[in-house]
Amino acid sequence: MPSIAILGAGPAGLTAGYEAIKNGVSPMIFEKEADVGGISKTVNYKDYLFDIGGHRFFTKDEEVKAIWHELLPDDFIKRPRLSRIYYRNKFYYYPLRPWNALSNIGIKDAVLIVLSYLKARIRPSKTESNFEDWVSNRFGHKLFEIFFKTYTEKVWGMPCKEIQADWAAQRIRSLSLLKAVLGSFGLLKKGAVTTLIDEFQYPRRGPGQMWNAAREWIERRGGHVHLGAEAVRLIRHGNRITSAVISANGALQEIGADHFLSSLPLRDIILSIKPSPPDAVVEAAEGLRYRDFFTVGLIIDKPALFEDNWIYIHSPEVKVGRMQNFKNWSPDMIPDPAQTSIGMEYFCFETESIWHEPDRALVDMGARELERLTFADRDRVRDGVVIRSPKTYPIYDPGYKDRVAVVRDYLSGLENLQTIGRNGLHRYNNMDHSMLTALYAVRNIMGADLSVWDINVDDDYHEAVSARDARSRQEI
Repeated sequence: MPSIAILGAGPAGLTAGYEAIKNGVSPMIFEKEADVGGISKTVNYKDYLFDIGGHRFFTKDEEVKAIWHELLPDDFIKRPRLSRIYYRNKFYYYPLRPWNALSNIGIKDAVLIVLSYLKARIRPSKTESNFEDWVSNRFGHKLFEIFFKTYTEKVWGMPCKEIQADWAAQRIRSLSLLKAVLGSFGLLKKGAVTTLIDEFQYPRRGPGQMWNAAREWIERRGGHVHLGAEAVRLIRHGNRITSAVISANGALQEIGADHFLSSLPLRDIILSIKPSPPDAVVEAAEGLRYRDFFTVGLIIDKPALFEDNWIYIHSPEVKVGRMQNFKNWSPDMIPDPAQTSIGMEYFCFETESIWHEPDRALVDMGARELERLTFADRDRVRDGVVIRSPKTYPIYDPGYKDRVAVVRDYLSGLENLQTIGRNGLHRYNNMDHSMLTALYAVRNIMGADLSVWDINVDDDYHEAVSARDARSRQEI
């Protein structure tokens, strides 16, 4: 049987390890962090559990669903999904509910939204290459400014004109303002209005519970998961990778294998190959960009703040972009039901000064902004922790498709290296997509001919379902 080295122990890497075991291969998995899960890990701070980013377990793929339940058969709980927009100290449902939006936003702005929407329908922008034009054509520019612009620019750190429309198509394609309005007056057939799945299943102790179970499953069956082990170099001979240089415990070790799978950022994996790829490939890889973020986890002496699982903060006067309410994900995420734990998420680049602020200063900032948003007085914050997550979001900026195409073309010439997962493909994949890329990659090693790159390429927001189907396509 072939030997397989897997770089990265997030959902993609661990799924690849799982599939390798299923095919009779004992994989070697190398993870630079001290724990598994990647951006889907769960951080334990004084018995308070923080899910980094919030991970709903939902999929339309039955095979992925089966893997989840095989690895964690007894610890899923069903949770209601509620996530709203918080703007001007008021909650807005999304997709928008006309009466809720009207009562919150006021008559004047409501009229301007309608006029703006009508203008967009009559005279839409002729080009839709960027996020702003794509959204404005479907919702009107006024609604774009209120409910899309501030949050999106917090997330990506760039003007919406510079964000490619691909990202909008993946996240909000099927949602329609006109259908929502008509549906609210009963003017559409039952089930015709696109909505979002309203329930999901979730590990009792966060997604890290799943990926720790995956690690244990792999190791019990002969696989090896090495933590604190970073792949710093790939050695190439012709069109084959012959070994990986691993840095662990202050020493370097060269590991050979027949096949290599990598969920590392696409830029990093290309730059690690020695001898280096052609200059054009290196230049394309260097042009790939990533958005980083950090979570300020707060422990608050208050039994409840809001009923949502998470909320989007569209208020421009604060830096926080999103807030996770972990008690509402699972009561088992907190040890004391009289308190609440919140994850305040800040999006930035590693090069920005805020990334390097002392943890104490960032916790204080989170407490101040919590108070400014009117959720709790800052003196109710009992403790806090900062969790930094580099290279979390591959950026869809102008030219990224061309750069990825150059890199992909080069990789197609390496017969025993495949990249998998969100960062391995530089694509905004969710967890189930990342798992599927891993399954395909291992099956390719075993003789299949599957396209890892063609997973999640359709412009379809996979959380969107008709109201008629919402129950039959629940999350998981």
